[in-house]
Amino acid sequence: TIPSLTTTNSYMSTPLSAFSPSTRVQRAAFQPKPKPRPLPLNEQNDPKENDKKFSMASLFGGASDAVPSLLRGAGVKQNLDPHPSQRPHISQLNLLDPQGDEALVQPLARQILKGEPLPMHPDVRSGVLENGLPYIILPNRNPPGRFEAHLQVFSGSADELEEQQGIAHLTEHVAYMGSRKRERLFGTGSQTNAYTDFHHTVFYAACPTTMPRQSNISMLPFALDALCDVMEARCESSRLEKERQAVLSEMTMVNTIEYRVECQILSTLHRENRLAKRFPIGKEVLINNWNTDNVKTWHRTHYRPDNVLLYVVGDIDPDVVVKEIENKFGHLTAEEQATQINPSVKPLASELATA
Repeated sequence: TIPSLTTTNSYMSTPLSAFSPSTRVQRAAFQPKPKPRPLPLNEQNDPKENDKKFSMASLFGGASDAVPSLLRGAGVKQNLDPHPSQRPHISQLNLLDPQGDEALVQPLARQILKGEPLPMHPDVRSGVLENGLPYIILPNRNPPGRFEAHLQVFSGSADELEEQQGIAHLTEHVAYMGSRKRERLFGTGSQTNAYTDFHHTVFYAACPTTMPRQSNISMLPFALDALCDVMEARCESSRLEKERQAVLSEMTMVNTIEYRVECQILSTLHRENRLAKRFPIGKEVLINNWNTDNVKTWHRTHYRPDNVLLYVVGDIDPDVVVKEIENKFGHLTAEEQATQINPSVKPLASELATA
């Protein structure tokens, strides 16, 4: 038998005609409207408040006492910092049309227009080792118990010759990703990585100041050891093959439509210089054919003490850091690096401007 359209099922207990659009409209028209809920006293509008101009300062503080805050509980006196929109802000872009507090803006404007150097942070400590390696140290106890060490090599894909496209990125992998000393930082709450762009190759280690569960062992020597190993990378065949596959995998991952569009845009923007044809990822056909001698030549050419910058920032003692830097990096020399460069590359380097 055919079931009735008015069965006892909960969703079919009403004839279908009751669900027609016209019926729903008629029923909605006769539904009683709910009475408005009276607002609490702290939410009722004061006619006098409506005449006051709204501003971020009236919400977050920083305005005069004549305009009270509109937030709930604002009647309670609180010592809050003013909202960023109410704080004096100095930007070099604002100096083109200085407005606001002239006592803050004008001195900096005069300093920049005269070509005077900007003020240095009072806690920054810098120096250069005897081998030419420069370093910068900045104590910063926020967050406590952490520090970061960065080694910046002033060479990137824009420094590659025609037959070296992609070798800066591959050398980054061989020098750091395959480092045994970097692996010592694993499991210590440290973060390590590296990246290559057009003009730089940067290696870094973000670590706790002491070994977990062993507060008497400092992590700084381990971090500097890993970065120093970058300067003395061993270009072994097994290491090269492993990192070659990693680079080729990255090349596959980034090969998206967004990446190809970005490459076309950058090629157009930089068509008058070498950036248009020196993308860090390189060329697959070249990456597949390089040997250890090619990588070692690039490394020894650019990874010199006088072509890098080491900076350490965090909850550290500058005196201790300086001693550790001298201990870890002091033995490096550019002359020793140069002895391992393939002589056949030197004549090609003269063509770098047109490569």
